Amino acid sequence: MTAANHSEPRLLFFAGSARTKSWNKRLARLGASIAEANGISATFADLADYPMPLYDGDLEAEAGPPENARKLKALMKVHSGVFIASPEYNASFTPLLKNAIDWVSHIRDDGEAPLEVFKTRVFAVGSASGGGMGGLRGLSQLRLVLEIGCGALVLPDQFVVPRVGEAFDEHNHLKNKDSQEQFKLLIQKLARAAHVLHG
Repeated sequence: MTAANHSEPRLLFFAGSARTKSWNKRLARLGASIAEANGISATFADLADYPMPLYDGDLEAEAGPPENARKLKALMKVHSGVFIASPEYNASFTPLLKNAIDWVSHIRDDGEAPLEVFKTRVFAVGSASGGGMGGLRGLSQLRLVLEIGCGALVLPDQFVVPRVGEAFDEHNHLKNKDSQEQFKLLIQKLARAAHVLHG
């Protein structure tokens, strides 16, 4: 794979859940389809396709990062913007997502600065939740890890879908058209910011 295209932003969408019926996976898929419908190149990735062992420094020293961590990092490198739909677990985000971030953050290819794949991309975050807050508490923790831990640029806007069990229609769009429009505007803002960073 090559580096992100410098003339046209490409956005990567994935969820911090591997569950087949994950609402956040559904939100990430919707984001990718909205991007494509608005002329923005987009890819949906499923973390279920990138299983990794729990991060362990001894395991890393003995065998190096797992191949799926390298594949996920390579996928990030060919996209200039990343949207993460993150479920909320006990006012934080999922161990699956934290583990993926931890592994990717430890991979340093030849000539790369530490955390380069995070520092040279623009991120946006969102969440879908059955509760009334839409997963907001977990996003604050994810933002902290991305911004402070990884040095990433994360857009201040974020998108939440509360009471998600009744939020989607039969076409996998949001029933609330204002909410769907808000999501589209965030995706467009992510694309513009990615273009500024990489253009």
